[in-house]
Amino acid sequence: MIQTIYIEKEIIDHPRVEQLLARFKSAEKIVCDHYGEIFNRKAQNFRFQKKNPALILAKKHKGYVLPSPDAYGIGGDKNYYFSHMMNCIYDCRYCFLQGMYRSANYVLFVNYEDTHNEIRRIANEHPDKICHFFSGYDCDSLALEPVTQFVENTLPLFDELANAWIELRTKSTQVRSLLDRPVVKNCVVAFSLSPDNIVKNLEDKTPSLQKRIEAMKKLQDKGWALGLRFDPLIYSDNYQQSYSEMFQQVFDAISSDKVHSISLGNFRMPEKFFKNMIKLYPDEKMFAGPLLEKDGMTSYPDHLEYEMMSFCEQKILDFIPAERFFPCH
Repeated sequence: MIQTIYIEKEIIDHPRVEQLLARFKSAEKIVCDHYGEIFNRKAQNFRFQKKNPALILAKKHKGYVLPSPDAYGIGGDKNYYFSHMMNCIYDCRYCFLQGMYRSANYVLFVNYEDTHNEIRRIANEHPDKICHFFSGYDCDSLALEPVTQFVENTLPLFDELANAWIELRTKSTQVRSLLDRPVVKNCVVAFSLSPDNIVKNLEDKTPSLQKRIEAMKKLQDKGWALGLRFDPLIYSDNYQQSYSEMFQQVFDAISSDKVHSISLGNFRMPEKFFKNMIKLYPDEKMFAGPLLEKDGMTSYPDHLEYEMMSFCEQKILDFIPAERFFPCH
């Protein structure tokens, strides 16, 4: 899977690096001073690199945990996000990462403990507040877990912190590590879900909707809290039928009473990222759809956003109470 590995000189003797190099014995190893030398080089082609990404092992020096945007949350008093990786093994055509980064290579920050210490500090600074920490902003939280073991190393921290919750955002079915360990009561495993036609046409390399549902059911049966993330909503001529069928398929398989939270949001992206994506995929039909630029963002027209959000909200509230529903307007 990984044919080339770059390693920052500073961490070449880190135990986690040694474990990863032992796993990929046949990969070419290249030492560098800083991951930016490879990741931020000019004249890189994200689309070409996506066919065979390299792994870059690095140390994060700042920005371990950051405040979440105001509209981002599922009921916590304080909301933060963090990433142990940059880039994702999946290739979703609507993903902002391909418009934000020059490189499709994976960057793994191996100094997990620095992130853990920052999470602990924040939670301890707000002992009377419920602090939510969202993983999976710049990557998929679980897709490379057999390689990174990030979740395995991070969940014990949340067993210690009574006022802190972690959300693991994913499209992956790599849930074995969760099924094989005791449930962490303040962890939400949040699956990003789309109708079958969206998965097949726009979410390359991801598990099917049915495979994700099967993984969710296994986790729910074991006692893990589930989050359902219907975000972004993608328009098509038959979107009402597609989303209605998806909601029914999901709630026929899992218990709605035990769903921790559901969020819903429309497609939106910074205008600069969107223009970069059009250059990479000029023939993508989705980008020729009913999209427009407003206030520096590319999204659907207001009336269409309202129509799609209202329709899906009504369908969702047939299955769960409003206090567990968090639309992102």
